[in-house]
Amino acid sequence: MIFGGLDARLDEVPGTISVYAGPLGAPPTWTRHAEATHYAASTMKLAVLAALHRASETGGSSLDTPIEVTNCFTSARPDAAPFSCARQYDNDGVVWERLGQQAPLWWLAERMIVRSSNLATNLLIEHVGLPAVAEIWARAGARHSVTGRGIEDFAAREAGISNLVTAADLAALLGAVATGATRAGPIASPAGCAAMLDVLCAQQIRQDIAEGLPAGTRLAHKNGWVRGVRHGAAVVFPDDNAPYLLVVCTTTPLGDDRRSEDVDVDSRQLVADISAQVWQARHDLTAARTPPPAPRSPEC
Repeated sequence: MIFGGLDARLDEVPGTISVYAGPLGAPPTWTRHAEATHYAASTMKLAVLAALHRASETGGSSLDTPIEVTNCFTSARPDAAPFSCARQYDNDGVVWERLGQQAPLWWLAERMIVRSSNLATNLLIEHVGLPAVAEIWARAGARHSVTGRGIEDFAAREAGISNLVTAADLAALLGAVATGATRAGPIASPAGCAAMLDVLCAQQIRQDIAEGLPAGTRLAHKNGWVRGVRHGAAVVFPDDNAPYLLVVCTTTPLGDDRRSEDVDVDSRQLVADISAQVWQARHDLTAARTPPPAPRSPEC
């Protein structure tokens, strides 16, 4: 077993560590608790991105359409008042600088991914609607993942409405974007899938999976974290091998004897370590597999 030693090491890590690793368009080579659910953190933005592209191609607004940048959103809890998100918890101040102005949908989608903008995410969810995001998960064949609310919709959270992912479902969604195909049909057109890959390759928060790869390695990825949760989901494009999928989801208990900052650093390093070991085994990972090509090779 290629990753037997790594599996044994992960057995000693507290919490739930889920992994999906394998070539595009083929069954995975290694999985570990890949169907376990985790709080999604910012990985849910992958489904929002796909929902926006699909909507634009099926009669919705063009990606060039400008919308007002506001900080007032409809709660997923039907009886709740509108909610807003906090600037201090957002990784991207650029979108906040446009409050009261207009911005095109494509630009908001880019900021949602490359800087993980929470404000842009809520604006796009408000625009496409949560049912459109749910349709993306369904088309990708996701079994357990759900995007039930926007970011910082605390009324919905208190009502038990959450955002959940599994490593397997994130891999299915990323694979659908990278190959342009699912059993239910394409997520978006080849051009749309290629555009999504370009945005994911432009990721500026190059942590987690990216930190376990040699400098300059091309990858299309999205990560996400909150207290006790650290995830990374990527398509990796080695120069010397076929591309592969790697998704790592970690949920770590926060004990009284450990600061959340320490847990986050440890989890980030763990994801990077897993990525490094999968990279070392990349030739075995994709051996005897012939995955279909991506819509086009991204220039990351």
